[in-house]
Amino acid sequence: MRHSMSNNVQQSTHAVGIQCAVGLSALGSQQDDIRNHLTRETNTLTLMPNLLAEREVWVGHYPHELVEGIDVLKESMSRNLRFALTALKQIESQVKEKTVNIEKQRLAIVMGTSTSGIQDNEQPLKAHFLGLSDELISYQKQEMGCLAKALQHYLGWQGPAYTISTACSSSAKAMAAGQRLINADLADVVLVGGVDTLCKLTLNGFNSLESLSNGICRPCGTQRDGINIGEAAALFLLSKQSAPVMLFGTGESMDAWHISAPHPDGKGAAEAMQKALNMAGLKAEDIGYLNLHGTSTLQNDAMEIKAVQTVFKDYAVPLSSTKHKTGHCLGAAGAIEAFICHQILQDQLSQDQLSQGQCWLPVHQSGDIDPELSGQNYVLEPSSTSRIRYVMSNSFAFGGSNISLILGCSQS
Repeated sequence: MRHSMSNNVQQSTHAVGIQCAVGLSALGSQQDDIRNHLTRETNTLTLMPNLLAEREVWVGHYPHELVEGIDVLKESMSRNLRFALTALKQIESQVKEKTVNIEKQRLAIVMGTSTSGIQDNEQPLKAHFLGLSDELISYQKQEMGCLAKALQHYLGWQGPAYTISTACSSSAKAMAAGQRLINADLADVVLVGGVDTLCKLTLNGFNSLESLSNGICRPCGTQRDGINIGEAAALFLLSKQSAPVMLFGTGESMDAWHISAPHPDGKGAAEAMQKALNMAGLKAEDIGYLNLHGTSTLQNDAMEIKAVQTVFKDYAVPLSSTKHKTGHCLGAAGAIEAFICHQILQDQLSQDQLSQGQCWLPVHQSGDIDPELSGQNYVLEPSSTSRIRYVMSNSFAFGGSNISLILGCSQS
């Protein structure tokens, strides 16, 4: 599988086609809404009560209705699974069209999550521990493997199906795993992505770590004080066949530096970015946009910019974080941010965009940048006259579980 390449760069034989994709988050569900929110100074986060005991908290809440439960998935049903099914419904006809002539044993699913269906069991568990209920509690819906297995059952597929849970890198790693299954000839088509939903467990956990922002998060900002938690569902259908947008490269590393902090010099982050470039057969200057992990915590932002300066030392890559728009979607963060990158490329390929000779990029937060993190090419204006061929998206998790993805257009 080869395509013409610009800059005399040879395409990696590892590339797989993204046949269709969907992303639901605080940005909404429609492409126009998502694009408009990412390119304008609009607030998409919600101030919600009842998630923390002592105060309201800003979160990235999906504002639309979810599909109802499905009887055949009754034992697995949770808001998390309903969110996944809501996303799947948007591309289900395309999925069926792309897989109709493929053996079910060759159709795989790899999902990423960190919450699974725990939200649905929070209230019953509280009642149980307070002695207010002796009702049996089903743990199936909160098992990590539940998400992929339920989707497999719904679709009737029979290939490999599993869920990855590596905190904030989960769904990006699911995409890498799907690419590996195809390259290893263990599957012809893989549904990959991630889903995480708001729940008290994660909100209170990050609050106990003093990691939640008191307002809207400011990635790389002077007064950044932590993250906003968000929820999202993003799915991609990967296959051997070429597509307008491809997953070209993935790079993974493991710091093992600290249970909840990255290596302060960004060594693992830089390694993941460089591995992704190597796999895709690209140079740093081939990347037209970098979606930062950009959580708005002191340590993460500082180390990530160090890593960027290491990998992109001779090239001012346009970059921004989108977490002030989506919140940090934890296990779904890698997938929803890859979907944003996918939409940037898809919109650029449309005839209307090409006739205008422009593309758009997500704007970085508009507050003051930390002087120690300044000097980067932060995206402050959404329009760009430069045609973008490749984009990179970073995801870095607890324990230093790092991954970088490179998506790109299949033709120059």
